[in-house]
Amino acid sequence: MTQITKTDAQWRELLAAKGAEPVAFAVTRQAATERPFTGKYEGHWAKGVYRCICCDAQLFHSGTKFDAGCGWPSFYKASADGAIQEHVDNSHGMRRVETVCAQCGAHLGHVFEDGPAPTGLRYCMNSASLDFKPE
Repeated sequence: MTQITKTDAQWRELLAAKGAEPVAFAVTRQAATERPFTGKYEGHWAKGVYRCICCDAQLFHSGTKFDAGCGWPSFYKASADGAIQEHVDNSHGMRRVETVCAQCGAHLGHVFEDGPAPTGLRYCMNSASLDFKPE
């Protein structure tokens, strides 16, 4: 998949035009994390598709969302193989697996191996990195 590249100024302009959350640039382009239980999709249960706020790539379907109690929207499966790339993240004195949008490289969150069946995975995402399109 060809990765979309833009300058920081272009990303800021695009996110502002989309009405993204104020922390969206810091989260998606600088790998920041929103505070738990503050994101607009943490308690959101409508049917539809969660997309990358930066490039509109489809990332998750609402049918794979579950309440992990962690304060961030959590999913047990990406919407398609290859939609998300994973990288080892050794920041903050711990080893985690960072998730990024395969299409534009936006930081999404992290994936953990403590999720429900059938995958056993918990994609713990920042709401600020997501956009939602209802069914």
